[in-house]
Amino acid sequence: MTRGAPIPETVTLHVPFRIVKRGGRKEMRLPDGAAQPSRTDNTLVKALARAFRWKRMLESGEFATIAELAEREGIAAPYLTRTMRLAQLAPDLVETILDGRQPRDLTLEALRGQIPEDWSKQVKTLLPEAE
Repeated sequence: MTRGAPIPETVTLHVPFRIVKRGGRKEMRLPDGAAQPSRTDNTLVKALARAFRWKRMLESGEFATIAELAEREGIAAPYLTRTMRLAQLAPDLVETILDGRQPRDLTLEALRGQIPEDWSKQVKTLLPEAE
């Protein structure tokens, strides 16, 4: 087997990207239109898991009140309440987050703010590319 052209010893590859700080970490940001790798937000996934776990604990009767559950978990009741709202997210939205396909600006802090109760409005508001 012969080769038509010799292989160069050095190959230069140009990849346009920029480094940005996000949450105290550095991230590579690819240009618009470039295929973005999935980026699971572990903080958001952990908060989702906690929200569903706490909801299940309250619904099962294991704890009678949010205050009782918060005391057992060693956290403030308002934090528990804000985090538990994540258990009311649309299934499509939860799946998108677990797959790491959520928009960059869809963070835990963004979800702790006001979000629509209606699932279709949540998807339209929080996942504009899904329309």
